[in-house]
Amino acid sequence: MSNSPTAADTKLSPAFGRFSFSLRDAGTLIGLVIIMGVFATLVPGFLSERNLVNILQQSSINACLALGMTLVIISGGIDLSVGPTAAISAVITATLLLSGTPVPLAILVGLGIGMVCGFINGVLVAYVGLQPFIVTLGTLSTYRALALIYTGGNPVLGIPAGFRSLFNGNLFGIPTPVLIVAVVALAAWVLLKKTPIGEYLLAVGGNEEAAYVAGVPIARTKITAYVISGGLAALASLILIGRLGAAEPILGNLWELDAIAAAAIGGASLMGGKGSILGTILGAIILGTMRNGLTLMNVQAFYQLLATGLIILVAMMIDRATRGRE
Repeated sequence: MSNSPTAADTKLSPAFGRFSFSLRDAGTLIGLVIIMGVFATLVPGFLSERNLVNILQQSSINACLALGMTLVIISGGIDLSVGPTAAISAVITATLLLSGTPVPLAILVGLGIGMVCGFINGVLVAYVGLQPFIVTLGTLSTYRALALIYTGGNPVLGIPAGFRSLFNGNLFGIPTPVLIVAVVALAAWVLLKKTPIGEYLLAVGGNEEAAYVAGVPIARTKITAYVISGGLAALASLILIGRLGAAEPILGNLWELDAIAAAAIGGASLMGGKGSILGTILGAIILGTMRNGLTLMNVQAFYQLLATGLIILVAMMIDRATRGRE
């Protein structure tokens, strides 16, 4: 059977531009409520205001990473290099801060490094024609090695208080990381639902051949997704070093697993063409809730990692079953 695009395929669906609270989003929200209910039963004080704020704050890094990962996945790609991208952005930003570079300039440089890393990924995928998995697997090792070489394998300590107050403070009683992620999520939603780039991402991930016939700039769209993912990985690293007061070259180990898990739980299809910003945020909160609850129950980190892997498998099976019906 021919895989050539039909006339209908060459038109971008108007549904791409509408806001909708999908059944999948509703299912993810119900899943979050059930998980919180289970932990509330098992762990005294789980639903206290302090612990709920703690969950949101802990989920902010995963959410930041997962939002960028969602855009890449929607475009039909994957970004396994988000952890090392965050690491190299963090250590360079920390070094600049220690050398007396003004905080705003150091932040811009850190974000810029993350975007450059994403740009390299995007170019290798879009223009060289390599598979996203292979490209980002290679840059995962490359960026990690560069971070280790840059620091000699040593952590960068003594982040100035002025920087830390930006990413580890409170505004109107709300933790700054939570506010940052809320703004990023709103921007991502607007990008995906209200701009041509969002339509292009969905079209390229859904049917690249049809998108090409429809005049979608394939290469530019893919590169944009990877640049955003790299920039958000850098932003996540800034949030973390603001909290810890130090940057390590091994920072971000296995962050790609959490980002993919949050996106998959939220309904993003690893086959491309489908994903939800709201679902990804809920997915990140589900991961944060499980990690928080399991920690309070004194469950070892190894089992928490096992739980994350199983969640990805379940999410993939649900996605496959859903696609089969579609």
